Amino acid sequence: MSAAKALVLFVLSILMVFGGVLWVKANSSIVLLTAGVVSSAACMIWGIKWKDLERDMLSNINAMLPAILILLSVGLMIGIWIACGTVPLMVYYGLKILSPGSFLIVTLIVCTMMSVCMGTSWGTIGTVGVALMGVSAGLEIPLAYTAGAIVTGAIFGDKLSPLSDTTVMSSAVSGVDIINHIKYMLWTTVPPYLISMALYLFLGRAAAGRVITGDSVEIITSGLSSIFSLSPILLLPPVAVLGLIILKKPALPVFTVGIALGCVLAYFFQGLSLGEISSALQKGYTAKSEIAVIDSMLIRGGLNSMLSSVVLLIAAAIFGAPLKTAGVIAILINQIKSKAKSENLMQVCAFITHTAFFCITGSYYVTFAVLGPVMRPLYDSYNLHRANISRMLEDSGTALAPIVPWSVTGAFIANTLGVPTGEYIMYSPLTYLGMVFLVIYDITGAKIWRRPAGGYGDLD
Repeated sequence: MSAAKALVLFVLSILMVFGGVLWVKANSSIVLLTAGVVSSAACMIWGIKWKDLERDMLSNINAMLPAILILLSVGLMIGIWIACGTVPLMVYYGLKILSPGSFLIVTLIVCTMMSVCMGTSWGTIGTVGVALMGVSAGLEIPLAYTAGAIVTGAIFGDKLSPLSDTTVMSSAVSGVDIINHIKYMLWTTVPPYLISMALYLFLGRAAAGRVITGDSVEIITSGLSSIFSLSPILLLPPVAVLGLIILKKPALPVFTVGIALGCVLAYFFQGLSLGEISSALQKGYTAKSEIAVIDSMLIRGGLNSMLSSVVLLIAAAIFGAPLKTAGVIAILINQIKSKAKSENLMQVCAFITHTAFFCITGSYYVTFAVLGPVMRPLYDSYNLHRANISRMLEDSGTALAPIVPWSVTGAFIANTLGVPTGEYIMYSPLTYLGMVFLVIYDITGAKIWRRPAGGYGDLD
């Protein structure tokens, strides 16, 4: 395909996605599917064969299967952990132990530790994140503050954990050793994390002086204890999951253990029938109480709650396929190489290209797989270490995803925590400050690694 046609296809894709989401306000999955169909039709008119488009669609979907399975597992886990009393118990203890002044910083640290150990921001947000949102409501902490702290801790771990799928994928597609990748990301991840920590300390100090009505906490704790049979044994599922993750067991089998333990506890401790357990796994916790705040905390989860996110992932895969098949990204990369006269400008252009591509597709599984490999020779030609690629992918993909409302991660967080994306953006500095530090390094040349003299060994 010619450069002119590739540019037309790229601009058409941008207009359809942003027009559909921002102007028409259509569902993100429908927008991406429609854009994918139109782009595929244009490609076929211009001579690209359907079998090539189909091959890239299936390739993209196949790359997303681990993420789809994790999403479904998280949905199952949220539903059964609420039904068995695990999440209610965590909310109960949190209200008894935590104070408004310390809550946000504790939330940040807990989510950071969980995400580093589990290697998944989705798993962290869907388990302890849900429980912490319940504690936040009881302590009368603004939910946007808490969502911001949860997202910051979860994304920190997702970027730096060697168990994280995004960490593994970004280093693999860039041809970089995963440990070097993690070390290099510290320069764009730790400073924003420390700034976030200072923000939560400030917000916590402001909240420390607030008088919490004892009635609201008492209503929630007494309500939880009357609805559920609460016992420390209900902490067995998260303890088992955390222990197995520390032992470096794979995420999906570990989540399966957590789900199975939840089912056993729901049967023996909460007296649920097998049919009720099955319903909690599929539809989430649906039993209503007479206490509205408890219902708002607990009625969520289940396999069904994740289906919209799964559809969004598949839609992103279908949408990204014609751009990949038509060679749009390769043409854009060649344009960068021909026009960028310095390595500084080249890196900024590469960052803008990936950020734009991610904002269009809403899925880093698509952008990592498409952009990572084609950027290797570009960075090699400037004698730059490929860790510059992998770091850029994570800073403008993994970290950016929570604040792009139509992205898979952004939609998941908003649905799971019950807080619209626009409300927690300002309280999650890690999601956007990493890109600020990245651009500063790219422009100034600070903290930029050079290509190793001996190459990358087996990764070349």
